[in-house]
Amino acid sequence: MNDTTRDSNVSALLLGEFETDRNLLRQIFRKSGWRLFEARDLSAGLDCLARVPVEVVIAETETQDWNWQSVLKDLRRMDHPPQLVVTSRIADDYLWAEVLNVGGFDVLAQPLDRDEVERVVASACRQYYRRPAVRATGDGLAAFVA
Repeated sequence: MNDTTRDSNVSALLLGEFETDRNLLRQIFRKSGWRLFEARDLSAGLDCLARVPVEVVIAETETQDWNWQSVLKDLRRMDHPPQLVVTSRIADDYLWAEVLNVGGFDVLAQPLDRDEVERVVASACRQYYRRPAVRATGDGLAAFVA
């Protein structure tokens, strides 16, 4: 990880159980000086996003109550939605293509790799700031905000 990434002000929301990777993610964010918010369920995650702006949402592929597609749908309702990074134990080319084709940012294979997490999160954050804000309209379309 380069110094500009370390000095940047990255905030992310960890959405899901992440039983085996939660401690690693906490270590990565603490070491990087980044802020990590955590929510185990979608409702708590959306409440967090309403209160705290974040650049990146790291979400599990699915839980018993929601999946990454429903997360992406909810994020799209925001004026400037965070980048969605999906994690999966079965991170194959099909999932990666599906996530990217519908507007997600990337897929991380579980168990997570420290270097890959740092690279993807930093890249997602940079992309968040390059993308114009989008405001949802009542007819399901989006309008760019300059």
